[in-house]
Amino acid sequence: MITRAQLKQRWAALREWLRPPRRLRFTRTGGLFTFGVIALGFATLNTGNNLLYLLLGALLGLIVVSGWLSEQALRRLRIVRHAPRGIAGEPIALTYEVTNGKRRLPSLALEFRERGAAIHAFLPFVAAGKTATARADFILPRRGVYRLHRFTIATSYPFGLFIKEREIAFPGTVVVWPRTDRAVREAMRAGLRARRAGTVQTLTSPGGRGEYRSLRPYQTGDDPRDVHWRTSARYAEPVVREYERDAAETLWIALDLRTADAEAGEVAIEAAAALADRTIARGERVALVTNDVVVDPGAGAGQLESILETLARAKLRANAPLLQPPVPQLDCVLITTAQATGYGDVYLATAQGVV
Repeated sequence: MITRAQLKQRWAALREWLRPPRRLRFTRTGGLFTFGVIALGFATLNTGNNLLYLLLGALLGLIVVSGWLSEQALRRLRIVRHAPRGIAGEPIALTYEVTNGKRRLPSLALEFRERGAAIHAFLPFVAAGKTATARADFILPRRGVYRLHRFTIATSYPFGLFIKEREIAFPGTVVVWPRTDRAVREAMRAGLRARRAGTVQTLTSPGGRGEYRSLRPYQTGDDPRDVHWRTSARYAEPVVREYERDAAETLWIALDLRTADAEAGEVAIEAAAALADRTIARGERVALVTNDVVVDPGAGAGQLESILETLARAKLRANAPLLQPPVPQLDCVLITTAQATGYGDVYLATAQGVV
């Protein structure tokens, strides 16, 4: 027995198969021009004037040439869409890499439009056998993963009388990271209090990196201060010193995704992003734990990207599993939308901000 979901899938496949490979739309100028040609045709038939026949033939030839040139502009193009990552509220650049596979004819006046999104790009010229890139700048106000399904490539070349369109199915995603500029207070946790009291050395104090272990190849997110330049000079890649890290050096951010208030939940996610960004900027190590994912401790730009990527994909919901940090709760900073105790510090997020 065929289910309802299977029927929808088959209907969608049928519509895709019946979709015409090209669409043609009149511009305002093209509509007036075509109306004038039709009127001239009736006048020519009524009068039998040879001059009008010549003029009508020239105008019809112009339409034919316009259709042929616009078709050539859309033929033999290989298009690759590059979906970027960005930060909510900041400009994001979506690019279309266009390769013209024709031997002699260029493609001109190419316009790209994403279906279901206000994203537009324009490419004036792609030479024969060459590659060019069109760029669309847009802003998304909220973090998250935005799905892209298909885009339309169109041209009004050569005379602007008609717009010829071609739809291309190209699934993709745009990952939008949460803002990192939300104002949050300094975290107070057990390890931080101990360092401030002088019982644990900080990362920036002499000898505060723990005991030296060995040398190893550089990895994304490593502190540049750990690079061993003498050894790196003898190899093709950087080599860094590896230390035994004290657990108190790591800021564990525990983000509780269980909430029925989506607005407050978004504030909590932005607070986690801001706290991680600020801590990593100081050269310290950060780890993130949510109800679904654990991001192991790390430092540097690579670690911040991992945390922001996790926060962009975080799903707020009231039925999320319990938050279970892999370290004692007193070593964690909790960010939540509900009252909680037992953690080293608690940030309470509401729709108005974080306290």
